[in-house]
Amino acid sequence: MSDDDSSSEASDYQESVSEYCGDDEDEMFVPQSGNEVSHKVITRVSLMAAQSEDLRKVAEMLGIKQQCARTLLIYHRWDVERLFGNLAEKGKERLFVEAGLTLDASSGPCITMRQPSSDHITCETCFEEVPLGLASTMDCSHSFCNDCWTQYFLVMIKEGQSRRIKCMQHNCNAICDEDVVRQLVFAMDRDAGERFERFLLESYIEDNSKVKWCPSAPHCGNAIRVEGDPYCEVECICGKQFCFNCAGEAHSPCSCLMWQLWDKKCKDESETVNWLTVHTKPCPKCHKPVEKNGGCNLVGCICGQAFCWLCGAATGRDHTWTSIEGHSCGRYKEDREKVAARAERDLKRYIHYHSRWQAHMDSLKLEAKQREVVQEKIAKLEASESLVKDYTWLTNGLQRLFRARKALSYSYAFAFFMFGNDLFRDDITPQENEILQNLFEDQQQQLEGTVERLSKAIETPFEFNVDDNQVAEIRLQVINVCALTDTLCRKMYECIENELLGRLQLTTHHISKYNSRGVEKASEIVQDLETTKAPCPTGWKTCKQGSADTSQNAGILVGIEKGAECGGNDQKATFHESSCKSGGSFHPVSDSASSRKRPRYDIDLNLPVKEGVAKDSTFNGSMII
Repeated sequence: MSDDDSSSEASDYQESVSEYCGDDEDEMFVPQSGNEVSHKVITRVSLMAAQSEDLRKVAEMLGIKQQCARTLLIYHRWDVERLFGNLAEKGKERLFVEAGLTLDASSGPCITMRQPSSDHITCETCFEEVPLGLASTMDCSHSFCNDCWTQYFLVMIKEGQSRRIKCMQHNCNAICDEDVVRQLVFAMDRDAGERFERFLLESYIEDNSKVKWCPSAPHCGNAIRVEGDPYCEVECICGKQFCFNCAGEAHSPCSCLMWQLWDKKCKDESETVNWLTVHTKPCPKCHKPVEKNGGCNLVGCICGQAFCWLCGAATGRDHTWTSIEGHSCGRYKEDREKVAARAERDLKRYIHYHSRWQAHMDSLKLEAKQREVVQEKIAKLEASESLVKDYTWLTNGLQRLFRARKALSYSYAFAFFMFGNDLFRDDITPQENEILQNLFEDQQQQLEGTVERLSKAIETPFEFNVDDNQVAEIRLQVINVCALTDTLCRKMYECIENELLGRLQLTTHHISKYNSRGVEKASEIVQDLETTKAPCPTGWKTCKQGSADTSQNAGILVGIEKGAECGGNDQKATFHESSCKSGGSFHPVSDSASSRKRPRYDIDLNLPVKEGVAKDSTFNGSMII
């Protein structure tokens, strides 16, 4: 390429960057403040601390014990705002009755004992007369013997209904006391008691609309809590990226329904099956698909069986112009030709979008493998005699390439369902569909060309032996193309949200918001563990002051696992005997290693860098963006 061609291409490129990014020099150097991370990772260690804040808030607001607050929160699916809204609308008494609580039980002791007229009581289940010491009375004043209660609790725990165990009395909706359940079940079956405790803890995840398990395989054991919009993409600390709403892989700009339909279509090859269904008929003898290659409706299979093409029934081989031996069926329907033509058109559409989706996914996999190669070569270049020591712009450009490539790939799956499909035929007219398709494809085409340019620019420094001056020019090009790529991605998302999905009246589709930095990484609940004070849970063993169990094999159960002590290393908490005995609180202590953070230097690739600034800041070992 000549110098004139290079200069003209550079000028055209700078004009395109100016068109999308602006020329304000003051804006160029203003760092963008990142939003506070609103996604939290709930590990086995922090599960108790994660729910303790909601328990404390409800318990203090209503003046009730925390186990009663848990019953209310489980009934309202751990939605504190919804609980307080129902409290203001329905009142305290009705709120408690609907959740299975009584006002006396919620404010006073959780075990309400009646004053019997004798020292014995007759169980209404087994009709045995037992001493009062061998019977238990729930908050609803219904009494049964401990043996019947225990067997009932074991059955409910086995069936997975231990989060809300109702009273055995017929038509009684009161929730059984946790302390009674725990005491009776642990005395009979410790494993069942541990399952009961685990189910109560995991109810914060299973019954909470803001918390979902990480869908990693094998399962990492973590859950993600999201505050705000559920239509978002998150990344667990294990590295798994997924859509929080549907728990599928991150698929924006596709909606969850679009991605589910596309994933199913790709897995079962439904379009190919559809074409085979229209163009072939199964042989009535061997059931293999047979395609007709002539005009006669008497078709013969390779197995020797003859059958009628119109109805698929087996026939003889002798036939005339008007009839087939041993067979007679209805008239030929012309609609079948229309169905065949539509199936062929749909198959071509599917192949068009699928081939481009697959091509960009393959490119994404190859570019992901290139990450390690780039890191190794950067390390060698930094250790060499080259004056360029800072290659952060290259790693950030590679990250931006991944984000744009993935969005571009899924945009083809979105276009397949948005245009020319029956999914939105009642919302968008054919004329509107054509206009919107041209608008979207213009955005998509511009992004596709810029992504390929960015991919080429990132590969250039390692394909040829370039000197330091050329590296400075490549650096400028990478930063500017990154800015242009980010702008085009944002415009495409805005087009999808406002111009396409925003027009829908009969159906609603949501997509994840565009994030320049990619999928947001969830952070561990470190501050919560350090600041939250939760009451000492029932079932914890009191430990001697200063002692701690350092076992690394403690399970998810907090204080009720076999051999677990207060202050186990996995629980990140230290208990003192005085506070446990007096019904005090425990103070979770975070691991010093887990709270240690390395400094992070982010470069804003959303803004272009002018050539003079880029050259002046290239060789001083730092970037002034």
